[in-house]
Amino acid sequence: MLGMASGQLAQGQSTRASDLSAGKLLVASRDLGDPNFAKTVVLLVQYDQDGVLGLIINRRSPVAVSRLLDKMAGTRGRSEGVYAGGPVEQNAVLALLRSRKPPADAKHVLGDIFLVSSKAALEQTFSSSTESDKVHVYVGYSGWTAPQLENELNLGAWYIFSGSAASVFDSDPDSLWARLIRETEMQVTRALPLRTEGASRR
Repeated sequence: MLGMASGQLAQGQSTRASDLSAGKLLVASRDLGDPNFAKTVVLLVQYDQDGVLGLIINRRSPVAVSRLLDKMAGTRGRSEGVYAGGPVEQNAVLALLRSRKPPADAKHVLGDIFLVSSKAALEQTFSSSTESDKVHVYVGYSGWTAPQLENELNLGAWYIFSGSAASVFDSDPDSLWARLIRETEMQVTRALPLRTEGASRR
């Protein structure tokens, strides 16, 4: 599998379970056959003894925020699409917010990015007229136990990347997986030993 080609593919890219933490991205390998996660990029928002929680950041739906949260103040006219965060609790609504002054109960993920999960925090976020490129809404989430995810990683299902605001709020999420997996495969190719002319004749 691709994930077995190199333990450390490049700076910010890894297949080592010890590199898993909140704020990291999981990029599905081409070998990952689970349709729930095929060609996905997942931001880990929690990684501790209580479990692992992530949000798929590259599955934007045609459902507008204003339609999903039609009764919430501040969402009227918001045409940006809601994201499918994962197969777990698909009636749950969460958001990733980029802000220097997040709601009091928002959970820090990385940099200036916070996880918003309560109704009150969501209302505060939208009432403050937050720009669409600084808040993404997710329906459902992705969940594992730590041993389960580590086992998937050891089987070559995922690559680990360092998370960033640029990736989480990428302007073209539909192509994000393809760009990241291409970068990974290029690093794998560079890591392979070169065959000399003499060796090729043996």
